[in-house]
Amino acid sequence: MQPKLPIGINLDGVLHHDGLPTPDAATRFAWVRDSSAFAYIEKNHNPAEDFAPYFDLVQEYGVPIDVFGGIFCAGRDEERMRWCVATGGQLSAKVFNMQLFARRADGEAITDQQVADFFLDAMQVGAPVGCLPSLEVHVDMWSEQFARVERVAELLARRQVPLRITLDHSHLVFKMDHPQELAQSGLPDGGSHDVLPAFYRQWLNEGWVAHAHTRSVAPGVPHNKAMDRQPGQPGRAIQYPFIAPPAGTFHSDWDAQKLEPWKQAVRELLAAMHANPASTPQRISCEFIPFADYGGGGRYSIWDNNIACAAWLQDEWKKFK
Repeated sequence: MQPKLPIGINLDGVLHHDGLPTPDAATRFAWVRDSSAFAYIEKNHNPAEDFAPYFDLVQEYGVPIDVFGGIFCAGRDEERMRWCVATGGQLSAKVFNMQLFARRADGEAITDQQVADFFLDAMQVGAPVGCLPSLEVHVDMWSEQFARVERVAELLARRQVPLRITLDHSHLVFKMDHPQELAQSGLPDGGSHDVLPAFYRQWLNEGWVAHAHTRSVAPGVPHNKAMDRQPGQPGRAIQYPFIAPPAGTFHSDWDAQKLEPWKQAVRELLAAMHANPASTPQRISCEFIPFADYGGGGRYSIWDNNIACAAWLQDEWKKFK
């Protein structure tokens, strides 16, 4: 029998929805432990939060933080990044997931070389403690211009350091059939169903994908009409419920068939993981979350969607013999 796939959950997704009080950290750890659906937690660093209690929560509830991460701005957050990578090592996390903004603290666009330098800085701290950085391909970050991934990989190769990225198909697939979103990635409107898969297939084939997230999306959904990302600007539609939402809890009509492009993308990832375990991630974090660009303002259960997605991933994984 195929061994179970190690599936984690982003701690931000351990809640029903943002219209209810957010459970405290201990309650969230208990939910994860009691569900038996997840092998680990993925935790993003919050600079305003005291992180010290999390070491005790890992011990008390027996759920490891296998992936630690954060969102960083070059020219401002280097010291915090180094602390985070070192802390990931103390947690025995193997992956440090990094989102790196497209603009530096001085307002200038970050260059490919500056991205590579930030990654090398993190690698210098992470390699000795076994917590290796992985740059997430993500909206609002340097990597939303998807063609830059290859350029950064080339810069790192000159230093004999392989690029490591986190692949979340949702950040590509939601742009399909959405001219405005395609333009933000420097892509033409036509052919998105061929162009976008070409990127993540290349990244897999090159062995750059070191970690992965799963959150379902549907092509061509214009916005998250339930919440603004800023006044007068609706959130981006980077979350489409995996399971049918109860009536009135989601901002648009729901159609299970709209999930198929995303599901096929994830199936390709799983196939690559099975065929090439040495050069692909061997864990996946479910990441249905609130916030304006995702499930913010919705009233369907984010937790239930994470649970259902984890079960689907295990079922798909079992198909490989």
